[in-house]
Amino acid sequence: MQRRAFLALSAASLAAPALPAFAAADAGGVLGTWYKLVLELVRHTATYSPPVAARAFGYLGVAAYEVLASGAQGYASLAGQLNGLTPIPQRPAGVGDDAALNAALAASITNFFGNTGPTGQRAMAAMQRHMDSQISAQLDPETAARSSAYGQAVAAHILAWSQSDGGAVVQNLGFPDGYTPASDTWAWVPTSKVALQQAPLLPHWGNNRPFAMPSGGACPVAPHTPYSEDPASQFYADAMEVYSVSKSLTDEQERIARFWSDDPMLSPTPPGHWISIALQIMQRDDLGALRSADLLARLGIALADSFIGNWVDKYRYNLLRPVTYIRRHIDPAWQPLLITPPFPEHPSGHSTQSGSASAMLTAFFGEGFAFSDNTHEADGIPTRSYPDFWAAAREAADSRLYGGIHFRPANDLGLQQGRCIGTYAAALRTAP
Repeated sequence: MQRRAFLALSAASLAAPALPAFAAADAGGVLGTWYKLVLELVRHTATYSPPVAARAFGYLGVAAYEVLASGAQGYASLAGQLNGLTPIPQRPAGVGDDAALNAALAASITNFFGNTGPTGQRAMAAMQRHMDSQISAQLDPETAARSSAYGQAVAAHILAWSQSDGGAVVQNLGFPDGYTPASDTWAWVPTSKVALQQAPLLPHWGNNRPFAMPSGGACPVAPHTPYSEDPASQFYADAMEVYSVSKSLTDEQERIARFWSDDPMLSPTPPGHWISIALQIMQRDDLGALRSADLLARLGIALADSFIGNWVDKYRYNLLRPVTYIRRHIDPAWQPLLITPPFPEHPSGHSTQSGSASAMLTAFFGEGFAFSDNTHEADGIPTRSYPDFWAAAREAADSRLYGGIHFRPANDLGLQQGRCIGTYAAALRTAP
């Protein structure tokens, strides 16, 4: 099913034959189907910038995993492993995984996307009606009610935990009122004429409580090239590289830049892109419900922590963007291929989160795990294939140079930072 049609779901269009391949009424189908809807909600909810989307993926993954792990022999809870997460409610006897998971996801998603638009609200309501109907048809009323109550209790526990992390409220779409940019010549300045974006996005996000890493600064990134306006300096050379590459882009480089652009409101955002990759692998390899929930929990945690860690350093260095430097010192009329995001340059968020996702996914699936990625097929962007997760992460990082929105050190060092952050999610104890 095309993504536009998927968001436009109504009670009538949610007949089983019209649903995506995930839509079996079992726990694996429940998980995949709800997550596909979440990817559409992300792109249609105005406050869902990449850090906000990553946070939601973290909590949704934990909620799904805890519901299923509580009924699986030998699987460890993430309570006590994740910062601030206390033991979840005890699971009663006679709970069905599919009904409990459906209730947990329905409650969680409607909470996290409570501010989405009317189409999204209708899609969530229609999805819940449809999934409730399919699942209840397979269970006696008492089991269905008991399972649903347990799923809702887990969701309430996870949602209560989320309220104290520092990211629960996003005001003014994430752009603070009254922000005064620094006056240093090397410092970030607005790159957009949009009035709202004269302040940078979510400048305090790095203060949020991380999921698995001990603190937001647990994986500090190395400094950027020393700032200089001297044409003989390395910083000027870094800027000239961005400029020169933009003037001689190959067709393949432009395809890469657009494939990984993942702009908010036009895509599921960068973290949603990696979630999409996970969903494709889940479907291709038939991972099963519990292993899929483990995968989505770890990946959501890795992505959420990567934006906290990355934002710590973005605002610590507060470096100007290539478009600012190049127009000041090289070519006043220069236009990058991609739109420059409204926040500081170093390190690249795309690179950090891609390095983090790849570290976690490689630990989960092993080295040399090949896959194809059709995330943007519905937007007319062809599928790309990779020999492993590291190759995809490297390409995602390079895309920011091709797009003209990051200097090379921000990409290279961002990947290194992400590798560090991803190890914390990979080290969580789950399966026996």
